[in-house]
Amino acid sequence: MIPHAQSTSTQPDTSRPARDGNARSWFITGASSGIGLALAQAAAGRGDNVVALARRTDSLIPLTEQYGAQVLAVAADVRSPEQLRAAVAAATRAFGRIDVVANNAGYGLFGAVEESTDAQARGIFDTNVFGVLNVLRAVLPVLRAQGSGHILQGSSYYGQTAHPGVGLLAATKYAVEGLTDALAGELAPLGIKVTLVEPGPTATAFLSALDVADTLPDYDPTVRTIQKSFGELPAEAFNAPDRVAAAILNAVDTEQPPLRLATGTTAVNEIRAALRTRLAELDTWEPVSSGVDTPADPSGQA
Repeated sequence: MIPHAQSTSTQPDTSRPARDGNARSWFITGASSGIGLALAQAAAGRGDNVVALARRTDSLIPLTEQYGAQVLAVAADVRSPEQLRAAVAAATRAFGRIDVVANNAGYGLFGAVEESTDAQARGIFDTNVFGVLNVLRAVLPVLRAQGSGHILQGSSYYGQTAHPGVGLLAATKYAVEGLTDALAGELAPLGIKVTLVEPGPTATAFLSALDVADTLPDYDPTVRTIQKSFGELPAEAFNAPDRVAAAILNAVDTEQPPLRLATGTTAVNEIRAALRTRLAELDTWEPVSSGVDTPADPSGQA
């Protein structure tokens, strides 16, 4: 039987030990497939405790059967603050604390910015941005009470760059990156670490589960050309989820984890190119940019 969370108390049971040896307790959203599932498998496989969240938990049955009480599967939608608070309460009841939060749930939307409907735009923000906020609000009371923890924010290389067709997806990831830059500074004095995970193309069900906007012919030379190129990518262009999970575990295990962790050569190259382009443009336009500064008063008076 896969339990559902019920209680709304989010205070950790501080009477229980923080860890059994080196074991951690994970809280993973979007755990039913892809990177989330691979991360749950990798964490449980090395002896950590895992609270695995998904809207439908059928795909988590093999995980709970393999690891027994070590894995707690919880049906929860990141769009529901109440369900998330209940899931956090279940996590602390089961394992006493939460050491790592993988804020991983999300989906994609493909189409030109103009092609995307209002409902599609609001829908992807509800999950990819407000869902992330809901998870943070649910888990942070526990992590702050502990004075420790590590939050993994699920982003993408589209949190640093974008091309035609991914405007709304990238907008959600840029939003997550911006709030996480601030979040990291807010949580560091409280003993809580933060890492943005920026995967490149990964062999998951993400592409097959994409929401797709209706098409306008004017965007065929850009958006549809890129859509076609996606479909022609060879299998080796996609990273294996278990290798991405291994990279994430590497970051979690280090004493000073990165604020940003790109996974895969495509992500590294695309992000580097985007950053270099921004720096070059910033340098080129610096005289104009700096020209708006208020001149210093030659008299020295304010």
